[in-house]
Amino acid sequence: MKDIPRPEHPNPQWERKSWKNLNGKWEFEFDFGRSAIDKKFWEKEKLESTIVVPFCPESRLSGIGYTDFIDGVAYKKKFCLTDDELSGRVFLHFGAVDYEATVFINGNYAGMHKGGYTSFCFDITDHVKTGDNEIFVAVSDDVRSGLQPAGKQSVKYASAGCDYTRTTGIWQTVWLEFVPEAYVKSAKYYTDIDNKKLIAIFETVGKGTLDIRAEFEGRCVAGTSLLSNGGTVTAQLDIDDMHLWEVGKGNLYDLYITYGNDSVKSYFGMRSIRFEGNKFLLNNSPVFQKTVLDQGFYPDGIYTAPTEAELIRDIDISMNMGFNGARLHEKVFEARFLYYCDKKGYMVWGEYPNWHFDHSKGRATEIYMNEWSEAIERDFNHPSIIGWCPFNETWGYVEAEEKNSLLSSIYKLTKRLDTTRPCIDTSGHYHVIKDIYDIHDYEQDPKLFKERFDSLSNGSHKEHITKEGPFYGVEYTGQPVFVSEYGGIQWNIDDDSGWGYGEAPKSEQECIERFKGLTEALLQNESVFGLCYTQLYDIEQEHNGLYTYERKPKFDVEIIRKILEKD
Repeated sequence: MKDIPRPEHPNPQWERKSWKNLNGKWEFEFDFGRSAIDKKFWEKEKLESTIVVPFCPESRLSGIGYTDFIDGVAYKKKFCLTDDELSGRVFLHFGAVDYEATVFINGNYAGMHKGGYTSFCFDITDHVKTGDNEIFVAVSDDVRSGLQPAGKQSVKYASAGCDYTRTTGIWQTVWLEFVPEAYVKSAKYYTDIDNKKLIAIFETVGKGTLDIRAEFEGRCVAGTSLLSNGGTVTAQLDIDDMHLWEVGKGNLYDLYITYGNDSVKSYFGMRSIRFEGNKFLLNNSPVFQKTVLDQGFYPDGIYTAPTEAELIRDIDISMNMGFNGARLHEKVFEARFLYYCDKKGYMVWGEYPNWHFDHSKGRATEIYMNEWSEAIERDFNHPSIIGWCPFNETWGYVEAEEKNSLLSSIYKLTKRLDTTRPCIDTSGHYHVIKDIYDIHDYEQDPKLFKERFDSLSNGSHKEHITKEGPFYGVEYTGQPVFVSEYGGIQWNIDDDSGWGYGEAPKSEQECIERFKGLTEALLQNESVFGLCYTQLYDIEQEHNGLYTYERKPKFDVEIIRKILEKD
């Protein structure tokens, strides 16, 4: 495995020993006419080039580095299977492929998935054989169509403003998984800390006995055994040895699941989240969310971290500066990243890359519902996720306020899929349903910034409600306040290029004082339960990070930490 990039298991929350990583060199060919399927590219003796999976062709790590628009790509990969591996079911997993992926196995159609950010798999048992086999993947991608959420991928030739280098095709790990005929398909965990219980809902295939064992630091703390004829099985574990998932301390429980010959290793964290008045409560105690904007970009991998160490580093550099969480911005982050958020006790908001998606299109609700539902389903069990945010800055630019049913529909869908977490209908500016008063404000004058947010507490806020201002015409009626974007102060340490919000400070000290004034205005405001500073690190032309794009600190880390500690 040492020669395979990103060799670690991609989903530690659902891990079988019987798996095979397919990352590494694949045959590759551009398909600008998107005709690879019609031309049966899988029948070609060899595709024109090679690529290193799981890196997109726009990235340097892929070995290609082509950054113009790519309408389509094609991949081929040979793999070998043994008789033992074919004794049960064979599943082919993709961490993420942007945007529409059609998969063939040994020339036979295996399945299609639409959506560039969520994981999917196909049962390929009927298409494989002992010995050599071949995967063929055709991908189409068009960020300019308005029919696919693209996040921060630029719709211009070059990166510009808040948009950066695009990602096309496979950008997360591809792997095979071997399971017996009777197996556990999925699980959903509900933790009840007040009554010291874990409620787990399993979906099983085939008849068997479901054995569940929970351990904490190697000690068995609970277990049960249940019969199943296939379908849904609900288990309840009494967790008397309670260790709460807390900020800075994950306290994860290992969960061992067996079903006949099937074995899965999983985990969970015991925690509760809720609001009381305008306070956010974690485990029934108030916690101020000191979060930072993390967009999940890497200089040489674009959307894909070069190694697991880079995933860990991004959490560590944030926590070292005093942040206790992040908005995972305009991107569905990979499950491996969320595992380390879980492990380290790092609170995150799960988001979706809605930018460059035309919300007024007739198919918008269908397209959005499918992939957003997949994201919630995959990530439901992560204790680090403390809220959902399906839209960012919709601005009300495609539908009149009284007709904007997409935001309210997706909000309601989210609340039905997950009754345990808060949901922000859209982060910043334009809102339809609001159980959280979410605001973006890039005012750079700390005095004016403080006055504006003090107005929420003293009742003078109505004078700030305009169609242009941060309150954006939305009435404040006492909801908990989340200032989910602020700051964005431009500061370059290498050159004067790039941009940030407002006029750049004239010195490092002025930059720190501005950060201090803006941040303390929120930390000291009784109406505000959380903040999110823009942003953790620079990305390409956007130079408003606390670190450079290469993750070099721009300021003394301890100075930033001391400012954030004043609450």
